[in-house]
Amino acid sequence: MPHFDLPLDELRSYRPTLTRPEDFDAFWEKTLAEAREHDLDARFVPVDVPLSAVDVFDVTYAGFGGHPVKGWLVLPAGTTGPLPAVVEYIGYGGGRGLPHTNLMWAAAGFAHFVMDTRGQGSGGRVGDTPDPVGSGPAHSGFMTRGIEDPHDYFYRRVFTDAVRAVEAARSHPLVDASRVAALGGSQGGGITIAVGGLVPDLVAIAPDVPFLCQFPRAATLTERHPYREIALYLKAHIGADEQVFRTLSYFDGVHFAARGTAPALFSVALEDETCPPSTVFAAFNAYAGQDKTIKVYTFNDHEGGGPFQQAAQLDWLPVRLRG
Repeated sequence: MPHFDLPLDELRSYRPTLTRPEDFDAFWEKTLAEAREHDLDARFVPVDVPLSAVDVFDVTYAGFGGHPVKGWLVLPAGTTGPLPAVVEYIGYGGGRGLPHTNLMWAAAGFAHFVMDTRGQGSGGRVGDTPDPVGSGPAHSGFMTRGIEDPHDYFYRRVFTDAVRAVEAARSHPLVDASRVAALGGSQGGGITIAVGGLVPDLVAIAPDVPFLCQFPRAATLTERHPYREIALYLKAHIGADEQVFRTLSYFDGVHFAARGTAPALFSVALEDETCPPSTVFAAFNAYAGQDKTIKVYTFNDHEGGGPFQQAAQLDWLPVRLRG
């Protein structure tokens, strides 16, 4: 697929005008306060796996509404003192996977906490966390679940789970609570940006080809799913555009980016029709932190830099984690 979005020189200065809800901050403060009324109840159960280089814990903690959320905590084998930690969020449709698929950050000497995504986990990576909350009429997938009202929207629950995942990781005695970073790709990248805007004391974030940014442009620019789910919903629910995009404005990565201050390493792919480059740059250019950089993959689609971006993270992130 050739380049289809704005030229790179325009992308580097691209700052769309988006309407941020007046009660955006209050909405999220209340949402997180309500979640914290439930005991975090983070439990770490050792898992016997045939991996001699790591120790693995099956994690359960209370997320949005006190609902149990699963995860993995993977540590270098024999860890005795607190380690800096990487909290990872997963791409659309995927779950936490199996322990042996989550080894890179422990191999680099860090604690690695992988959050399961509620309701997902049947799209390549298996998951174990149900979403017990229903919704009104929705298109197939997750993008329009509860889209009638920001209080009911699916990603209100997911972003809350993600903030609580940081709190759960920090609660483990072998994690250095003062040295925690967040990262993820695609949906995981969008969640990472949200967490970066909601958790003020992370040491770094690394969102790759992030999803969930500049919804109005994404929904009209690309024919690919998951953004296409929004357009198909509006095709059936004629006249609902204003309410739908008002709901989505509470979850837009551009607004969370404007709150983020931790050092940040983004990535973007210029042939990415799943998460169009302009939507990624909209979030990157809005990011409030001064220590930020973006890796550009000129001829790549939604795979982004793949292992090359992982190598870039392995070079960039440990410096921030170890101080």
